[in-house]
Amino acid sequence: MASKASVVFAHGLWADGSCFNKLIPTLQAEGHEVFSSQHGLDSLEGDVACVTRAINHVHGPVVLVGHSYGGTLITKAGIHDRVGALVYIAALAPDEDETSQDQQDKFARTPVFEHIDIADGRIWLLESGIGDFCGDLPAAEQKLVLATGAVPVPDLFNQQVPGTAWRTKPSWYIVANNDRTVNPDLERAAAERIGAKTYAVDSSHVPMLSHPDFVLDVIRDAAKTLEA
Repeated sequence: MASKASVVFAHGLWADGSCFNKLIPTLQAEGHEVFSSQHGLDSLEGDVACVTRAINHVHGPVVLVGHSYGGTLITKAGIHDRVGALVYIAALAPDEDETSQDQQDKFARTPVFEHIDIADGRIWLLESGIGDFCGDLPAAEQKLVLATGAVPVPDLFNQQVPGTAWRTKPSWYIVANNDRTVNPDLERAAAERIGAKTYAVDSSHVPMLSHPDFVLDVIRDAAKTLEA
């Protein structure tokens, strides 16, 4: 048996690496080396570079896990030769000729985008929209999510860099059935297109916070394929 696979996380918009804090301690206790990329949402190129540095930082084969826009990042950074598995959590997974926005535009606009404000060159999630982002969390946790989220530049979803890792790497996909941030129809279509092993959960956009045990089981399943 090989040593445990490492796990690298990539967060999305209005989030930071702490959005995986219900997963990381358990994975560490089970013997995985874990690192969560802390990218600034300043540019797609810069965010992909940040995820790539995180991959370089850990050892052995890597399970690369992306939530939301983080799915775009693992699609790009996942071409790294030590990445052996991709796990998408309610995530985007654009093809080579698509931007993140192109993929979203193929599906109905979700309610969260009625609650944003563009100021200081960033897209801010308003407090009125937090229920559409993580409404199945307790109120105190929703406030914490709002307070700790990184804030994207307005054109982030229209930027492009090369790389489509899911064409050559095995993928797992968690569909959040009650998502009001990324359209669940997009999630189901993405999972089918990339040929992912697909799981569905009755969750808001943040199943790693509202259903951490469910998400952990999917990551474990991906890791086992690299350890056998």
